[in-house]
Amino acid sequence: MSARPRLLVVSPGDEVYRGYCLEQVAAAYDVVLLTGTQPSWEKPYIVDHAVADLDSTTDLLAAGRALAERHELAGVVTWTEWHLVPAARLARALGLPTNSVEVMRACRNKATARILFTRHGVPSAASMKARSLVEAGLATMTIGYPAVLKPAAFAGSIGVIRIDRPEQLPDAFDFASAGADQSREDTAVLVEEYLDGPEISVECVTRHGETTAVAVTRKSLGPPPYFEETGHTVDPDDPLLAQAAPVAAAAIKALGITDGVQHVEMRLVDGRPRLIEVNARIGGDMIGHLVRLATGIDLPKAAADLACGRTPDLTPTRHETAGIRMLYPAASGTLTQRHINQEFAARTPWLRQVQWTRQVGDPILLPPRGDLFTARAGFYIVTGRDTTEVNERLDTAAHEITVTTQAVR
Repeated sequence: MSARPRLLVVSPGDEVYRGYCLEQVAAAYDVVLLTGTQPSWEKPYIVDHAVADLDSTTDLLAAGRALAERHELAGVVTWTEWHLVPAARLARALGLPTNSVEVMRACRNKATARILFTRHGVPSAASMKARSLVEAGLATMTIGYPAVLKPAAFAGSIGVIRIDRPEQLPDAFDFASAGADQSREDTAVLVEEYLDGPEISVECVTRHGETTAVAVTRKSLGPPPYFEETGHTVDPDDPLLAQAAPVAAAAIKALGITDGVQHVEMRLVDGRPRLIEVNARIGGDMIGHLVRLATGIDLPKAAADLACGRTPDLTPTRHETAGIRMLYPAASGTLTQRHINQEFAARTPWLRQVQWTRQVGDPILLPPRGDLFTARAGFYIVTGRDTTEVNERLDTAAHEITVTTQAVR
């Protein structure tokens, strides 16, 4: 029997984008897994598992209790957006450390979060909920143009669209509603003020209500009117960290979060941070991995430590800049080519990873027909001394990578 603490992980996520989380947590904890499918790639990192319908509260609680009967669990954690509320509910049922279910619901629902931001004086965007095209039209009369329509409770920029004129509203409402209909929590659409400025996120760790901002992530977005995230960079010397950290901490406090890792998204409007949303988990798109490459800080382990009532070590042990760029084709279609110049890759140590997520022959759909789950062919990661060098290297590597599609007739 291992002397290490046993941690229950709810939903490991996708191997490509979340495998590093499970691997890093398993380096310090014995992991017991609660998952929706039989483990495959997860097997080297776990000591036991249960398979359950994670969308069913009854099934999830029953499976979690069964695992708790077999193991002395120290905590419950998830880094999957869709399971933040169920994981909190399970931890509470097992008497383990957690934020309340109500707090997690507030994090999941953008309308609730906007209300709390306003109540606590956190700079955010004007926002109104709409359940019909008529209500959306009335909201734009108050908020004005440009405006953003988005699902009240979803993620990944799915269903998020900008409109600049009234005649664009019907199609945009249909687009946002299609994303909202995928939510199991709230199918409403939000009409919001468009925040015009660069988008960033602040990666935070909160312990007993005290928040430490460990890094700023600068984001690149695809062409409007959509908000597809196409790349990220993390620089430990980013001057925005000191400016954005207090706003991120205020937003986390407004939501009532006391412990955990948060990915806080905002835009700089006239140089000042304004909140988009707080995600009560590690950022997606490998951002946690970028943070570790840049600073040495292990966010998955920090999340596990906090779930078990421990104080995480947030001491930086590295000093480098890291960046990721997503690989998109020029147009939707069937993927016909995907390759990298192998000679270039072999002689380029700063090219840390090239990862394909689609096979030749797979369909790739860009917005508006598709989203981040269907639009990407893969990604690559580079490191460098600073943001300028990393962006130059991202551009250099782009010329050595080919992604081609053929339109389906």
